[in-house]
Amino acid sequence: MPGGRLSHQDRQQIALGLADSLPYAEIARRLDRPTSTVTREVMRNGGPNGYRADLAHRATEHRAHRRRSAPPRGAESTRQPDGSDAQAVAEYEETFTTVLMASGLNKMAARVLARLFLTDSGSLTASELAQRLQVSPASISKAITFLENQSLVRRERDERRRDRYVVDDELFYQATIASARANDHLVATARQGVALLGAHTPAAARLENIARFLDFISESITRAAEQAREVLRSTPSTATSRVPPGHSDQAAIRS
Repeated sequence: MPGGRLSHQDRQQIALGLADSLPYAEIARRLDRPTSTVTREVMRNGGPNGYRADLAHRATEHRAHRRRSAPPRGAESTRQPDGSDAQAVAEYEETFTTVLMASGLNKMAARVLARLFLTDSGSLTASELAQRLQVSPASISKAITFLENQSLVRRERDERRRDRYVVDDELFYQATIASARANDHLVATARQGVALLGAHTPAAARLENIARFLDFISESITRAAEQAREVLRSTPSTATSRVPPGHSDQAAIRS
């Protein structure tokens, strides 16, 4: 990372950039840092509306002190059963969580979703989530409720009649369709306003333009999701050979 760790002055510059509503990429450019560094710094220290340079700097120093004070672990303890580096996986999970938060999820929902994604089975019970994330069952329950409402997880019963929370290959298809349906509701509401205000008024014209725009976006999203759904059913080795007609290999990778 260019320049090493963020300094107190760097954090003050981040705070000033947020106050000026600058995008993370622009703040990062001014600091000569990767955008991911600024995104992670902001999201782990209160988010764009709650970031404070002094508090963020003290919190970082406190975390560094805790790491230095922790007893060293043997090399064998850093490896998971599948041979992966446990520390690297933990750091990646934190990065993944930060990206999910930047996309609009609250912190606990992002942590739960990241943990589910990084579990080979793609499913965990509430107690397993609470244990692995070291949080209360109530926090897990609240996060799961939010994620279910967003069609980001689904619930199923296992052989012991316990609720398991699952992310599967259809996750992004379902969430995308749910987003399109939300747009449909906005379209209908906007057109109610058009009828109420009178089609020839400026306000009604504005609402009709919004409705037409969202209608087009919703239809495009739904069509694209249906065409790309096959990608979600592909294995990595066959993904490029099963790209929907009219889509490039690069589009499949971005999906």
